[in-house]
Amino acid sequence: MNGLGVDDIDFVAAFAISAGKVGQDLHRAIFAPPNNFPRLDAELPPSGVRVQRGLTDSSEIRRVAEALTGSEVLLYSAPSGRPDTARAYAEAALLAGVAFVNTTADPVARDSSLLKRFEQAGLPLIGDDLASQFGASVVHKALLRLLQDRGLTLVSSYQVNLGGTEDFRNLAENPDSKKQSKMNALGSDKVQLAPLGYLPHLKSQKIAHLNIEAQGWGETAVSLDVRLQVHDPSGAAGVNIDLIRVAAAALRSGRGGYPAEASRHLKSPPGTSV
Repeated sequence: MNGLGVDDIDFVAAFAISAGKVGQDLHRAIFAPPNNFPRLDAELPPSGVRVQRGLTDSSEIRRVAEALTGSEVLLYSAPSGRPDTARAYAEAALLAGVAFVNTTADPVARDSSLLKRFEQAGLPLIGDDLASQFGASVVHKALLRLLQDRGLTLVSSYQVNLGGTEDFRNLAENPDSKKQSKMNALGSDKVQLAPLGYLPHLKSQKIAHLNIEAQGWGETAVSLDVRLQVHDPSGAAGVNIDLIRVAAAALRSGRGGYPAEASRHLKSPPGTSV
């Protein structure tokens, strides 16, 4: 994508609120709890970037903006369900003059007033809520589209998601933004979403149960049940890289606001329900 690859990404600053990460070099902090990602067989050299205390409200936006000096893109990848924090990081990016990528379900790019400010500043704003490489929403949406393509009538459908990451723990307590984002992705009022289930023993694994009830010719019944198990963080990793590349390319070409090419990687781009 525009000649930008993984090796072109250099870390300038990092932020976290976990005590075990703040103050550590990034190459150590990324493995500290609550991260439960399986360890890769690779040695990471010191990055030279020390993790700073992250924002919990809007009182330290300027401090974060100053730390972004020399960067092009700020990736926001904290647990969903913290809209004020997501907005505060977007404000820091705007102040610092860098592109902002929101991978969470909290509405940032869907905020028309904020999007307009990024457009006026000539800065890309990408969001909201990344669609994993092969996750429940992607599979569910493809199956619903297949029904439509083959002329079947959708009667009802549901999706149940279980996981053990910090994002699941947080979303079990603050589910509203994630539920709306998933509904945006699926685009049908006949789909129901069960509350997200946090099961610590699943760690980085995510299990989704999908059901579709439909009717074929002569109102004959069609019933489909799918169980999908994936490694949740890995499904997001490549998409994160692509979103960073889109943001950097848009910034370098002087395109402010929302770059349309990011839409295929997102559940709730601008124009969908907040």
